[in-house]
Amino acid sequence: MSIVQVTASNFKEEVLDAELPVLVDFWAAWCGPCRMIAPVVEQIAEEYGDKLKVAKLNVDENPGIASQYEVMSIPTLFIFKNGEIATRLIGYMPKDQLKKAIDQAL
Repeated sequence: MSIVQVTASNFKEEVLDAELPVLVDFWAAWCGPCRMIAPVVEQIAEEYGDKLKVAKLNVDENPGIASQYEVMSIPTLFIFKNGEIATRLIGYMPKDQLKKAIDQAL
């Protein structure tokens, strides 16, 4: 499954109203740890294809959403279930640690 780019205009539809749980990666182009975790997030999207939707939100382009969810540092990853935050993960983490958090949330 491919990664969905979410913005302020489609956030409700793609994340809050999604049938599947959604992993949202809050990132920015200038952020080193964001670039480090990006391939991990892509692997998660492939491995969890039908169980988890994966989305990325650029905080520089969508500051309103970032402040609404109190994203203070990036990368921050949220797992949304039924429109609610189930898990909040801050900073870079290895794939196995991210998978463990996702499996607990699912």
